[in-house]
Amino acid sequence: MESDGCPDLVGSYNYLLVALSVLIAIFASDAALHLAGRVNAAGGWDSRGLAAWGAVRWGTGIWSMHYIGMLAFILPIPVAYHWPTVLLSLFAAFWLRSLR
Repeated sequence: MESDGCPDLVGSYNYLLVALSVLIAIFASDAALHLAGRVNAAGGWDSRGLAAWGAVRWGTGIWSMHYIGMLAFILPIPVAYHWPTVLLSLFAAFWLRSLR
């Protein structure tokens, strides 16, 4: 027990989900870097379209990696996610990755 009288929450990890999260991060980064090379080679509207697609792919990869990582953490209490906030964070990832 902590000094405030509340019991500690001891968590554990699902290591398969942790490994999946790492693999998603690796593949998303590889795909985004591949597209970044194509953006540099392309010009005009093609480069803007590829940059937008790269932002979506990389943003989705980052978002997926973080949420799978959070799902890998197991607590002895029920944990739920507010889905509108989850989707808002996905669009935030798209937008942040689209900034140059």
